[in-house]
Amino acid sequence: MDAPTGGGEDDAALAALRQRIDALPPLREILAAEGMTAKKSLGQHFLFDFNLTDKIARTARMPGAPTDAPLAGQTVVEVGPGPGGLTRSLLKAGAHVIAVEKDARAATILAPLEDAAAGRLTVHITDALTADWTAIAPEGAIICSNLPYNVATPLLVGWLTKGSWPSWWANATIMVQREVANRITAAPTSEAYGRLGVLAGVRAHTESVFDIAPSAFVPPPKVWSSVVRLDPKPDAARVPIGALSQVTAAAFGQRRKMLRSSLKALTKTPEALLSAADIAPTERAEQLSLDAFVRLAEIYASEGRGQ
Repeated sequence: MDAPTGGGEDDAALAALRQRIDALPPLREILAAEGMTAKKSLGQHFLFDFNLTDKIARTARMPGAPTDAPLAGQTVVEVGPGPGGLTRSLLKAGAHVIAVEKDARAATILAPLEDAAAGRLTVHITDALTADWTAIAPEGAIICSNLPYNVATPLLVGWLTKGSWPSWWANATIMVQREVANRITAAPTSEAYGRLGVLAGVRAHTESVFDIAPSAFVPPPKVWSSVVRLDPKPDAARVPIGALSQVTAAAFGQRRKMLRSSLKALTKTPEALLSAADIAPTERAEQLSLDAFVRLAEIYASEGRGQ
């Protein structure tokens, strides 16, 4: 059974917040007034449909959270808020939002929402790729973002590989190109299976939740998008992530070659490494299971490499 919202003052405060947000001008009007259009160089595609942004916010809900305020008491990190469509939905779901945006124009666009949020929204104008997440976000924060297309993969790889594990984030709900979503959730032997799928699959339980058509965005992209949820695996802390990152980079760097050839980029003795991991040298990267990649990484790290 879902937990209650909390009642009393908390309910009243959230209701008042929702009223203030609903009283704000429509996103299209705000953008038109400021003369702000999406920048292709920043991978921007704005989402104005609040039915969709509400659905994304609900997808980020932790187990046991109330359905009427699915993010109540949660701190949510949003990368690339743009004009703040998803930001509004996150706030109305009860979250405290930390928005990280590279586009300085967003500071002006988001200012009325920041005022309406009354301390529940903090905006950082900075590059997410170089951000110090442990300084920006508290332990146990949730990531919920419509990620700019041009930074989605490097951002996710960083969240999966940098720092201690379990990481600072409790779960991640991200919207990405459908092709990227397929790579995040890909299984061995599938066409989409690659380095991203191994890193994500070893570190987290992954699920592609729903797709979004290009027509939902302004401007419409040329591809479909998908919302993916990742829930970290606590036991993945044992995996030497530096070694796994290096092994997968070498193995998939020449994915059509046998591992005895592709792993020469990693070691002068690839067949010895493969033998120790009980993997045939004639295998190719896309044929290996997650466990096989973990064995390779552990053996590589045990040799004093892959730090």
